[in-house]
Amino acid sequence: MTDHLPQRVRVERRLVDESESRRANGPDWDRYADEYQATHGEFLGDIGFVWGPEGFTEAEAGVLGDLAGRDVLEVGSGAGQCSRWVRSQGGRGYGLDLSLRQLQHSRRIDEATGVAVPSVLGTATALPFRAESFDIVFSSFGALQFVNDIDVAVAEVARVLRPGGRFGFSITHPTRWSFPDDPGEGGLTATSSYWDRTPYVEVDDATGRVAYVEHHRTLGDWVGLLASAGFRLTDLLEPQWPEGHDRVWGGWSALRGKFTPGSAIFGATLL
Repeated sequence: MTDHLPQRVRVERRLVDESESRRANGPDWDRYADEYQATHGEFLGDIGFVWGPEGFTEAEAGVLGDLAGRDVLEVGSGAGQCSRWVRSQGGRGYGLDLSLRQLQHSRRIDEATGVAVPSVLGTATALPFRAESFDIVFSSFGALQFVNDIDVAVAEVARVLRPGGRFGFSITHPTRWSFPDDPGEGGLTATSSYWDRTPYVEVDDATGRVAYVEHHRTLGDWVGLLASAGFRLTDLLEPQWPEGHDRVWGGWSALRGKFTPGSAIFGATLL
């Protein structure tokens, strides 16, 4: 769930590879982590599992199933809020994130709450765990939108899951890519093709380096990726914006939420 545009950047739509995406997004999240946690930490909760800006929780969704006694990996765990909630439900939650600064915030919250989430620095395309280590893998607006080699990332999830394991993740709803990332009236008019999968790229004008990358896949792309990795899709949720929820988060807002879904939540089982 991104809501920042650094100063002195220009926006482009162009191809980037996995290494360029990773070099941009790791340092970007390190720079942004303090602001992100200060702005959104209360909404997320130190021990809370929110799937997206709508505030839809895993307690309401039930995408991951029974957590008690399960080994659970969060990919793109940030400060570990979701994994901490998993532990509060009896699961053994573990975290992985590309940003060291986010993991430092996770350690801070571990100490403040007394609920510790063992976490590692790593990337979704090379999970540092042996095969069949987990019963559940999930990502709440985490790494998947920032990965170029998404087929590798989904295959890695399948590799570390035990047979019959669950995979759940939330992303910006793919239809949102047709619209400007604007919480106001400007965000209600489509300006680009839903089928244009060219990545969104921010380039630092001062250095010419790619500073941030986000990748787009259609709903059909995601279904195909899951099927090709041996998953059976069980859930596709599109939470409505709740009445009275007036929070603005980047391009998410009550105004846009009246007309178009902002998040998509997938649930799948490894066959």
